[in-house]
Amino acid sequence: MHSIGEMGRDSGLGVSALRFYDRAGVLPPARVDPATGYRWYTPEQLDEARLLARLRQAGMPLADVRLVLAAWSGGDTGLVPRLLDGHLRRLERELADARGALSAVRARLGPKESTMTTTTARTTRLTVPADEFAAALDSVRFAVGTDPELPVLGGILFDVEEADLHLVATDRYRMAVARATTTGHGGGRIQLTVPAPLVDAMRALLTDDSPALLTVDGDAIEVETQGRRVAGRALGEEFPDYRRLTRLPEGRRIPLDVPALRQALAGQDGERCALLLTDTVTVADEVDEPGTGDRVGVDPAFLLDALAGGDDGMLLEYVGPKAPLVLLRPDTEDAFSLLMPCTLDA
Repeated sequence: MHSIGEMGRDSGLGVSALRFYDRAGVLPPARVDPATGYRWYTPEQLDEARLLARLRQAGMPLADVRLVLAAWSGGDTGLVPRLLDGHLRRLERELADARGALSAVRARLGPKESTMTTTTARTTRLTVPADEFAAALDSVRFAVGTDPELPVLGGILFDVEEADLHLVATDRYRMAVARATTTGHGGGRIQLTVPAPLVDAMRALLTDDSPALLTVDGDAIEVETQGRRVAGRALGEEFPDYRRLTRLPEGRRIPLDVPALRQALAGQDGERCALLLTDTVTVADEVDEPGTGDRVGVDPAFLLDALAGGDDGMLLEYVGPKAPLVLLRPDTEDAFSLLMPCTLDA
């Protein structure tokens, strides 16, 4: 028989997904150890698990998945093609509806005059403490996007307003914001998105607490410190309005035991896990009694990134099950990150 770990590895579903499909009655194990609760599967169930993974990859609802698996395992394969064809027709209708809706959106979209004062036409120079600049870059770098379809998210927004330099990165599923103080800038607001390779080259210069000179000239940007400099050009597209995206209602703040949470997350091998939110934040176990706290799904790798460099004193702000989780640093609320929750229905 296969252990749940072996089934997760060989089927592509993962352990957390197999646990969910057991509780949902879709793929119950052949045997459950009465003493430990550990699940065991027969070799024949491996084929079912692989089929289940493909059906879910195709977006088939669980109700139809149950019927496909039941018909297939019972030898009644006549029902299976009809279910597959029906699902494909449903996807085609949904795609046609989505195309129509997006065409309507495009027709309504037009040039929208920005109310934001952005000045990059003249050369602007400002000074940033190198250690503060480096800490801010480190706080947001993990959230830079890598999707080639959205190149503007492949960099960090530099947003200068009065004496503040805000740094922002997002890949749609998470966002990180940090702030550094500046001197020497007396003009209007400056915004430009610096590509990740240039950001990394800048960060490599910031090795001590010496001041760093930041120069912006149109879409050109340069950082100089200790006689060394790195320069390049910003991305040409406009970064999303991060202030709108971070405008959330106040939630419940829960202290984090960062070392314990890191250790628990490191043991997760799937793309999602459940956090149990009570007076503390822990990784929920399947045997946790219902009603003992709020549960919210997260990508464990993404949460580990957000916890990097943090220590006890970090807070998680919980607004609601569908709202982003907010991770706050203990020393300042000017550096924080948002993490979109994910569904727990595998």
